[in-house]
Amino acid sequence: MPGAADADARGAVAPSSLSPSRASDFMQCPLLYRFRVIDRLPEKPSAAATRGTLVHAVLERLFDHPAAERTAPRAKALLPGQWDRLLEAKPELTELFPEGDEGAGLARWLTEAEALVERWFTLEDPTRLEPVEREFFVETELESGLRLRGIIDRVDVAPTGEVRIVDYKTGKAPRPEYAEGALFQMKFYALVVWRLKQVVPRRLQLVYLGSGDVLTYDPVVADLERVERKLLALWEAIREATETGEWRPRPTKLCGWCDHRAVCPEFGGTPPPYPLVVIPRPGAELPAES
Repeated sequence: MPGAADADARGAVAPSSLSPSRASDFMQCPLLYRFRVIDRLPEKPSAAATRGTLVHAVLERLFDHPAAERTAPRAKALLPGQWDRLLEAKPELTELFPEGDEGAGLARWLTEAEALVERWFTLEDPTRLEPVEREFFVETELESGLRLRGIIDRVDVAPTGEVRIVDYKTGKAPRPEYAEGALFQMKFYALVVWRLKQVVPRRLQLVYLGSGDVLTYDPVVADLERVERKLLALWEAIREATETGEWRPRPTKLCGWCDHRAVCPEFGGTPPPYPLVVIPRPGAELPAES
């Protein structure tokens, strides 16, 4: 791969922001981060990820209804309409179901989504909840200049002012030894809220609809300071990789689900010429990181 001089000459742009997903990408595999953020390589729609998006949309929209109407039948009735909205926004999602099996495949997929929605009612009682925010976009800039951004599924505020951050997961809860990795995203959100509002969230809550588990954690300032230091170190590592072009693959069992094996050197592939990002003209806004 090219060195720093080549990268600078051809237009490498150092990142200016991090989201939980992009931070996790780099920690999982720096080359995956490059493929997604710098090369912006297309990825096939995932049935599991799309089902998660659909379920999230239903749980968000359910709170549009009065408390007494927030029932499981009402929530399940929202699924077809929310699926139509997703399909309208992303017609390529029709590729999720093989030709000749579209009707039956979609029916099975929606039934699986229904089961996840129903399970949520065994874990939380929406008639007793009045979220202050849903699908809440948050962004803050640290003293270093790094911007942190993300979307929180739900924010609850108690009458006493205590804040709870809630995230829905449509998969299964991780084993205890992997719980810290699962909480990284939540601590990221807590850090952003703390920097924005000068309030440390009282509780972080992960609701796993796939297994029916609820994982909670009560952060303290020291936790958030550690996360901030970790993100700053991560940001510096990303900046260095951007400047040098050294995006090293990190093989794990997750490689089996990666869409980019054809261009990954670990699988005999060749990455696209680096970098593909063009330096914007003075005054132009850098492309936002998803």
